[in-house]
Amino acid sequence: MEFQRMGITPFIDNEIKRGESIGPELIRAIRESRISVILLSKNYASSKWCLDELVEIMKCREELGQTVVAIFYKVDPSEVKKLIGNFGQVFRKTCAGKTKEDIGRWREALAKVATIAGYHSSNWDNEAAMIKKIVTDISNMLNNSISSSDFDGLVGMRAHLEKMEPLLCLESDEVRMIGIWGPPGIGKTTIARVVYNQFSNSFQLGVFLDNIKANYTRPCSDDYSSKLQLQKHFMSQIINHKDMEIFHLGVAQDRLKDKKVLVVLDGVNQSVQLDAMVKETWWFGPGSRIIITTQDHRLFRAHGINHIYQVDFPPADEALQIFCMYAFGQKSPKDGFEELAWEVTTFAGKLPLGLRVLGSHFRGMSKQEWIKSLPRLKTSLDTDIQSILKFSYDALDDEDKDLFLHIACFFNYGVIEKVEEHLARKFLEVRQRLNVLSQKSLILFNQCGRIEMHSLLEKLGREIVRKLSIHDPGQRQFLVDEREICEVLISDAAGSKSIIGIDLNYRGIGEELNISERAFEGMCNLQFLRIDGDCNTLQLSQGLNYFSRKLRILHWSYFPMACLPSNVNLEFLVELIMDNSKLEKLWEGIKPLRNLKRMDMRDSANLKELPDFSTATNLQKLNLSYCSSLIKLPSSIGNATNLKKLNLRRCSNIMEFPSFIEKATNLEILDLSSCSNLVELPLFIKNLQKLQKLRLGGCSKLQVLPTNINLESLVELDLTDCSALKLFPEISTNVRVLKLSETAIEEVPPSIAFWPRLDELHMSYFENLKELPHALCSITDLYLSDTEIQEVPSLVKRISRLDRLVLKGCRKLESLPQIPESLSIIDAEDCESLERLDCSFHNPKICLKFAKCFKLNQEAKDLIIQTPTSEHAILPGGEVPSYFTHRSTSGGSLTIKLNEKPLPTSMRFKAILLVHQSDDGKKYPSSVVSFWCKKSWHVMYPTLAEHLYTFEVETAVTSSELVFEFKLDSSDWKIREFGLRKLMEVPSF
Repeated sequence: MEFQRMGITPFIDNEIKRGESIGPELIRAIRESRISVILLSKNYASSKWCLDELVEIMKCREELGQTVVAIFYKVDPSEVKKLIGNFGQVFRKTCAGKTKEDIGRWREALAKVATIAGYHSSNWDNEAAMIKKIVTDISNMLNNSISSSDFDGLVGMRAHLEKMEPLLCLESDEVRMIGIWGPPGIGKTTIARVVYNQFSNSFQLGVFLDNIKANYTRPCSDDYSSKLQLQKHFMSQIINHKDMEIFHLGVAQDRLKDKKVLVVLDGVNQSVQLDAMVKETWWFGPGSRIIITTQDHRLFRAHGINHIYQVDFPPADEALQIFCMYAFGQKSPKDGFEELAWEVTTFAGKLPLGLRVLGSHFRGMSKQEWIKSLPRLKTSLDTDIQSILKFSYDALDDEDKDLFLHIACFFNYGVIEKVEEHLARKFLEVRQRLNVLSQKSLILFNQCGRIEMHSLLEKLGREIVRKLSIHDPGQRQFLVDEREICEVLISDAAGSKSIIGIDLNYRGIGEELNISERAFEGMCNLQFLRIDGDCNTLQLSQGLNYFSRKLRILHWSYFPMACLPSNVNLEFLVELIMDNSKLEKLWEGIKPLRNLKRMDMRDSANLKELPDFSTATNLQKLNLSYCSSLIKLPSSIGNATNLKKLNLRRCSNIMEFPSFIEKATNLEILDLSSCSNLVELPLFIKNLQKLQKLRLGGCSKLQVLPTNINLESLVELDLTDCSALKLFPEISTNVRVLKLSETAIEEVPPSIAFWPRLDELHMSYFENLKELPHALCSITDLYLSDTEIQEVPSLVKRISRLDRLVLKGCRKLESLPQIPESLSIIDAEDCESLERLDCSFHNPKICLKFAKCFKLNQEAKDLIIQTPTSEHAILPGGEVPSYFTHRSTSGGSLTIKLNEKPLPTSMRFKAILLVHQSDDGKKYPSSVVSFWCKKSWHVMYPTLAEHLYTFEVETAVTSSELVFEFKLDSSDWKIREFGLRKLMEVPSF
């Protein structure tokens, strides 16, 4: 054959027994091929087998970037596409008696292959010459690397390959093992296959063994025969010898030690698989590369593999592109589908598997069909997704499975230390078990110190719990579905001893829920209760007569009763959170509270008294902020010697600080902000030797601080808006943050210039400030708000460390002069006379706030918009300037086609946004809205109509199309118009 003459080994399916459908051997052969050649003749469609092969080939073209060569032999592409002529007649005959699903898949595949610019026999007089040309072209394709256009259908693949190349280090002759690690469905297999397809022609031998955990589940022990079977399969694949027999485990190294090989073992889940096939690097010849994909990080460590690529979730914009490729056949949503596409993408949690499956599910649906399908998707998991994810769950031991379900049903996004604390009685060595789940990619520990489980894995766990008692929710271990929880709570005895956790988010349901007074009576094992709802919809009209004594978490926002049940026993309670409650007091008498560590009663405006804390010796955090009816704290709180954080912000009826706090020698943070009736602090404050942060901002009656508060531990003192305070506080020179703005302080000690750790000094402007040069070299934040100044004082230029300049409400200010280059924030909101900006901004991280400065001239506006900064700017404006060449007035999506050759690796744009209030928005819409695009996230404050918001966004270039999606986190506002302007690009080398 011509292929063999050119050194190309084609896969021929003659030896495969033909049945009703193509088997796994043929599917594997198709997926492992670099190129698929389709010979379309007049009778091609007469074979169901051929049509099924075609469907699989076109699937590989879309998902894996596989090259497809189409040969139209005595048939016109239009006949194939439109299914007309003899070709159409043959196809219709084959369709007789077949399912609608099969016929639909065949039609779609034929329509796609007909659009490929292939080889037409009608253009050739000599068939031999045509065959030679085809084979030569295919040979050239195999010898060439993947071009940039091949990545267009594989969103983000270029970036993955760029990160893989240093790990592969192909120029080195060392034998290297590389791991690809990540959760199920993240795209490990796709990345490995693209790497294999691109580089396999540089190796003497290559093999791609996919889904090993499913296909090669021999007994998972050190059993010699198991390893022998694995190595036999491995060797038969890599040397293409189907009936190979081996009788000892030395065959691999004997046969491959002088061969440069590329091996991909996909989906490894047992060490025995690695030991049998790729145990040692010296088994293989110089320059060999062995790539292993797994979701279990421990396998790498056990096998000594140090070159590991961790596959991250794609950015939000790439996730949308992946979804759209499957839902619409393009990288952006079709008109009218923008918000729906975002909603489904968010639901999939950026998991490529979920995006692919859900995209395929919605493909071809009308908008109305999308809307009808969404509620079901939110409550049930697609079977294809579930089967893949559950494989990982099934591989866990029973204890780890139980821990997985606890996280999925209650502790997702929980602080790691707190989760350990709450589950210590249930599981031995909780941290070690959490590490197992993390190493198996079922959870991750995020940068905020929290446990994070992907939303689809969370849904899997909740579905597993639901299926244990489908028709009787009260018999489950956890209750998480709002409707089912409501059914249980309105009944007297629907709950049972099986229930250990309830997580009810009642916001947005809208219906009134009247909980039965006996709702919790049967739940004697309830340990974790979280109810978060609206104060007007959740009622306890008959009261409540029981809580489980085993409760460890009681979190009930908007609790509607004035007091907890009199018989409540809280001896195991660790965390009590009852914010925004109607409680006037918690309970009568003394309760056993030795396990209580955290108590949060914030915004409970009716709370008049606290309970006896005599037994709360382990209490660490107490939050009573905005408890405006609270007059005093009980003396028993002095027993809470482990108290670290006490928050009394806006407890406006507290007039004096309780002396028994002196015993709280472990106190680190004390917040008395806006305790407007507080007149003085007691002398003992200086005895709190571990106090780090003292916040007294807004204590307007506070006239003096105790002398010599020489606390070495103090790093932050906030006296903002203590308007009666005149004397500079006598404090330790170790302070890092000192906030004195809006006070009457007009003297600063000369020694402040030498305080070694002072990072921030906030002060308001006063006339004599210019006489204090030692202060000028220390001030970081200067406030001139609501003053009558017509120009910025010249001394501002001399403040060398100035970071923030606040000019809010300076209604007579007309111009802004040159300012220090150190500035990172200028806030000139509501400077209604401001016209000119006689300055320039040099800090690349400066934030420019000129909201409601309606007199700004055009030159000033252009300066604000065009200032390069990684932060954002706000200014008045009713339309996007014309020099933003890429613009959109419909939704929040914009696609830019790139003509650059070669494509740059990344590009940077200036973005501009104009919003307006939603038609169905509130009378008083949110004034703080977050918005983001790509990886750029900003807070829009204040949020105003007829204002422009600008920021810069950088994006990696992974294809010839860039898709930008702008999102707001508030339904009160909509995007009216936005634009983009190219700033720079990083060339590709």
